[in-house]
This record gives sequence, C-alpha cells and structure tokens, in this order.
Amino acid sequence: MLKKVVIILFVIMISCMIYSLIEPYHIETKEIVMESNQIPAEFDGTKIVFLSDIHQASWPFFDSERTEELVNHVNAMKPDLILLGGDYVNNDSRYLNSSFSELSKLDAPLGVYGVLGNNDPKKATIKAMSDAGIIYIKNDGLWIKKNGSEIRIGGVGDFLTDSQNSRTAVGNATENDFVILLSHNPDFFPYATTKSKIDLMLSGHTHGGQITFFGILAPNVHSKYGQKFRTGVKNMGNTTLVISNGIGTSILPARFFAPPQIIVLKLKKKY
Repeated sequence: MLKKVVIILFVIMISCMIYSLIEPYHIETKEIVMESNQIPAEFDGTKIVFLSDIHQASWPFFDSERTEELVNHVNAMKPDLILLGGDYVNNDSRYLNSSFSELSKLDAPLGVYGVLGNNDPKKATIKAMSDAGIIYIKNDGLWIKKNGSEIRIGGVGDFLTDSQNSRTAVGNATENDFVILLSHNPDFFPYATTKSKIDLMLSGHTHGGQITFFGILAPNVHSKYGQKFRTGVKNMGNTTLVISNGIGTSILPARFFAPPQIIVLKLKKKY
C-alpha cells in the first residue's frame, strides 16, 4: 500500500513539473472593462493593451522568437494604445537590441509608452526604447488626445531601484480628468492613492507568484505586501490597480498556475 502511494505521489510530482515547463508557453488574454465617468466620450471603447515582464533572454527563457510572436499577436488585436510595464530583459543588456528590434514593431494609433523595471539596465534600456520609437515615461506624463478630448498617461520609476513622483506624473490633471499611471512594482499603489487624482494604475513585477499552490497562493511573492498585490484587480479609494502576471519568467523558466498574461483594457464611459 505504501509503495503504491509513493508511486502515485511521484507520478503527480513529475506531472506537475512537466506542466510547469509548458505553462509559460500558453499566454492568456485577460480582458478588463474600466468604467469611469472621467473617461471622455471620445475615448469610450478605446482598447489598451498592457504588457509587462517579458524578461527576454536565451532559450529556455523567453527568447527573441517568442517576442516576435508576442508582438504579432498584440498587433492582431488592433489596440488603440499600448503600454509597457518594464523588465524587458532578464538584467542582461545583451538582449536589449533583439528585444526592442521586435518591440519596435508594436503598432497602435495612439502610441506605445513604457516605464522601466528593476531588471532593466537603465541607460541602455532608455536608449533602446527611444531607438525603437517607444516613449519612455519616468516621473512624468503626457496627454493622449483624441478628437479634441484627452486622457493622461503618467509613469514613475521602479519602486526598488529608482525614484517615484506621482505628482509630476499626474501633472496638471484635475479630478475631472482620467489618469493612468504606469508603475512596474504594485507596491507603489498605497503611495499613489494618497490624495490622488489617479484613476487606474498598471503594474507587473510579481509574475503572479510564478510558482503557486494551484493559483491560491504563492510561496514567494516579490512584494512587501505578500499575497495582497500578487495578481488581479485591486481597489483603494477611487483608484483601481491592475496587476499583470507578466509574460516571461525569472530564475526558472517555469510557471505553475500563474499563467503569463496580456492585459486588454477597454475604456467605458460611465454616464
């Protein structure tokens, strides 16, 4: 009887290990409707794609061929706006050129904008983003205009490796404006919501835990708040936080019940 139990447990363990190596190849599309009365009527129905934590490296991690497939997949969605949440490479500048050679092909009529993550070689990544035609936002923001109306896109530096100033990111926006903030690390959320005009914050960094106990919790979450900001949609005050599981992996090329994600946000005017 004991021998049978040991064999069953061994088979289950091997099956879980094999599955964890397959899951990183199955990127899910998570669709979220963001409804607000601050969204201008001209932006009603606007589709935003948010990508984070590609972590491009050599196989078996997320290599350039998979980045190419990702870009083609996103472009096929025909987004109006593309936002990038950092960690484009796995802390290795050797992969920046190949990464941004593909990311330069991202296509959205309202533009492509991004911030840096804790694994991005700063100076080299900023240059690669600029060369790729991607607008880098750090402690700053800009207005996205459409048919005479506008929304604000702001960004802050990585919570662990850089500085953050949400005031300059928000700029001259008022409480009547719709403001989106990019912050690689979701741990900035409590600071962003203090006396804030920010309506939506987009983050990655945690990888959804990457290796979880069947999606319920993760033994290791790169957040000082533990499971609280591991993944999903959170609300605090009048601000909504969306945390993506990201695309790639780090340390191990494996995921377990924390599938890679493309976040698709649809803006909806609330009357």
